Amino acid sequence: MSKKKLTFREAFMASPGPQNLKDGVLLWLKGFCMGAADIIPGVSGGTIAFITGIYTQLVDAIRSFDLAFARRLFVLDFPGAIASAHLRFIVCLLFGILTAIVGMAQIMNYMLHTHPVEIWSLFFGLVTASIFVVGREIDPLNLPNLGFVVLGAVGSFLLVGMIPVSTPETLPFIFLCGAIAICAMILPGISGAFLLLMLGKYEYVTRTLKNPFVMDNFLVIAAFSAGAGAGIIVFSRVLHYLLHRWHAATVSVLTGFMIGALRKVWPWKEVLETASIRGRIHVLQERNVLPDGVDGTVLFAIGLVFAGIAVVLLLERFSRSRKKTA
Repeated sequence: MSKKKLTFREAFMASPGPQNLKDGVLLWLKGFCMGAADIIPGVSGGTIAFITGIYTQLVDAIRSFDLAFARRLFVLDFPGAIASAHLRFIVCLLFGILTAIVGMAQIMNYMLHTHPVEIWSLFFGLVTASIFVVGREIDPLNLPNLGFVVLGAVGSFLLVGMIPVSTPETLPFIFLCGAIAICAMILPGISGAFLLLMLGKYEYVTRTLKNPFVMDNFLVIAAFSAGAGAGIIVFSRVLHYLLHRWHAATVSVLTGFMIGALRKVWPWKEVLETASIRGRIHVLQERNVLPDGVDGTVLFAIGLVFAGIAVVLLLERFSRSRKKTA
């Protein structure tokens, strides 16, 4: 007796993902937070995924687009391919991410230029609390794992202090940039936007998004997207292997990444060197400083740090309570 073929709707509903509208809205909101974080050079969407309790699901969902999925597409078994992949999870999360990127990119850019201390203070609180949330997953907390924390912190600290470089604008290099930057979506502590800044392509790639239907811009976006797809498929498998084989050591390194990233999100900075790139001023080198004195502005910034900490801890507590009742 032949097995009944699934319709596209049945296949989509059979794929792993939110079980009801409430779960779908919550996953969209988590995606929105990830997208809002990813457009900021210094804040990682992977960190948001970790503290909201969907980190493992995200890695597994990306891994579901494997060779078996590709074979089903090759033989035109589209319903089978849809059912085997975590499509409902990815679609809902991706919709939230894209909503944030499209809706908040200009707002974030404006706020970073007009109220940098306040914005970085909030981010500093978010990352600080995230270190605590992720660090609690280190088990056992022994000397070797503490060594991995230090290793990750030193590497991240040095990385975020690098000066942006001038790089080629060829399509193969844009492909490579996409592959590198997308890894930050599933890597807590390192921002994809910041990696693009280090590769000298943050302004170049974001500028192409303003006019995507111009042929040259379309080719750039296509190359970047292809690189992002290849990069996240490969890196998600590496990360999945590390998390399952050496979970404590991997989480220790990820915790260290976030500790080192605090260098980038420290609110008070002194600009040492700038450069004009295509008519826009970019900071090449800066150093962290203490505020000149304690006034209302400084107290407000400190308040935003604690607000960021509170948001992360409340969000993490809410996610944990939902897991217990699920």
